[in-house]
Amino acid sequence: MLGERVLTILNIDLDDLTWSSEARADLSEYLGGIGLAGKLFAERWRPGSSPGDPGQPVVLAIGPLSTVFPLATKTAAVFHSPLTGEWGESYAGMRLAMALRFAGYDALVVSGRAPHPVYLVITADGVAFRDARALWGLSTEESGRILREWETGRGHRSIVRIGPAGERGVAFAGVNVDTFRHFGRLGLGAVFGAKNLKALVVHGNRCFPIPDRKAYREVYDEVYARAVDTDLMEKYHGLGTAGNVLVLNGLGALPTRNLRQNRFEHAVDISGEAFAEKTLLRKLACPGCPVGCIHIGLYRRQFDAGYEFESSTLAYDHELIYALGSLLGISDTGGIYALIEKTELLGLDAITSGALLAWATEAREKGLIVGEQLGTRLTFGEPEGYLEVLDRIVTQPNDFYRTLAQGLEAAAEAFGGREFALTLGGHEMAGYHTGYGFLLGQAVGARHSHLCNAGYALDQKMGPDFDPDALVDELIAEEKWRQVLNSLCICLFGRGVWTGDLVRRALLCLGIDAEGEFLSELGKRIFKLKNEVKRQMGFDYRWLRFPRRCLETPSFQGQLDEEVLRDLLNRYIARLGV
Repeated sequence: MLGERVLTILNIDLDDLTWSSEARADLSEYLGGIGLAGKLFAERWRPGSSPGDPGQPVVLAIGPLSTVFPLATKTAAVFHSPLTGEWGESYAGMRLAMALRFAGYDALVVSGRAPHPVYLVITADGVAFRDARALWGLSTEESGRILREWETGRGHRSIVRIGPAGERGVAFAGVNVDTFRHFGRLGLGAVFGAKNLKALVVHGNRCFPIPDRKAYREVYDEVYARAVDTDLMEKYHGLGTAGNVLVLNGLGALPTRNLRQNRFEHAVDISGEAFAEKTLLRKLACPGCPVGCIHIGLYRRQFDAGYEFESSTLAYDHELIYALGSLLGISDTGGIYALIEKTELLGLDAITSGALLAWATEAREKGLIVGEQLGTRLTFGEPEGYLEVLDRIVTQPNDFYRTLAQGLEAAAEAFGGREFALTLGGHEMAGYHTGYGFLLGQAVGARHSHLCNAGYALDQKMGPDFDPDALVDELIAEEKWRQVLNSLCICLFGRGVWTGDLVRRALLCLGIDAEGEFLSELGKRIFKLKNEVKRQMGFDYRWLRFPRRCLETPSFQGQLDEEVLRDLLNRYIARLGV
């Protein structure tokens, strides 16, 4: 039963470089993942303190299905976001969930600030604190390569690290996980940097017993078959999400040149098809996943005259192609790869970076910022200036770049151009200009991400003649169900595979009874918890604004009306009763 399940929490205090573990049966009702991480964060965060306060906790958590079933591959992170000033939430795949599982931890909580840069080695025996001063200042790739050489556990470990952006407090710095995945959004890398925490190396060798092996085998086989033998996951294995580029372009929903346009005339040249045909090397899967959705391409560039070339392997997907491609008018795979590589090495979130660069290009055109501040020239379609600006956002040579390092909301507030600053709830918009559902969905989402709900899909499903109450109800219902999936740490690409019945049966064969209304009540409880903490942090739905540019440029649903958006927001607020 739920009440008999004991969760193991690893507590790490960087102030005095100590650790302890505790057994918490009272947290079993939150299952794991975002439920567990959210509850631990709510217990331990410091109201009134800034996101950079070393006392603010970072919580990482896995779910009961992690590594045990197909597609249960994610680790949830909760923190105080330096980008928005409120709830921060992110997810990463690759080996981290597996490493935490076999080290024996359901969650780890990191607080405090180390006296000097450190990295942590986390095993079943506890935590070792290692000096990271030699790694400070190195890129995510360099630090990852060195840690692979220094530490044991090859094949079973996960190496989580930040780049120079996190060290310098860039508010949209991410955390690299095993090279090809990230805690990308909302600035977890800056929180690591404020704690003098360069990296985590996690590995373990424990086993995970299955109480009912026969039932487990039956559920496992059914989930596996749905993932592999149906077309539910074919999109993700085939072209990956990069297949969205031509689809959205055809719908008039691909943001281009800072959303001045809803279609890109060079979409074919930067499509998922183009990346696959010209550059695709291999496809990777997270441990415990049979799909292989991570598309790795070869980027070959000349760095000097005389046939001096070097090659790197980079992951690409729709959001990167949108943010560092169409949004900036970049019309070739090489230019996009150059920007992907730069954000990777520095440890920056790609979506925020792209939206910020697009705003800066237009702000320069309109005279809101001047060349002396930039120190370079920005032109849509030309990556060279963008590469220089990304470096300067990290090095921060002047007040202008120190402001840019705090994100697009801060930049537009300081220099103007809010009407074409593509932010929703303080967070830079994702790559879907589909209509009302997307704009409302990202703005109100509990973590301000397009993955809070599928508003963009509802726009396509409902079309322009939608029922406003039905749209609002579906957004809320889906977000509550996603709290359940994220508590299980199921990859949301597999949300069509994992039905409610399969979830209950999978939990039952692990000795967890989730029958009746437990799952629906769990979704409501977590959603309520998030909104309560956000309220305490100062968030208010009534303050949300929608950029004028999103209304000026037609979407898939046509020209959008701000009064309709405000009406939808008011209906949403009324449903929540806040």
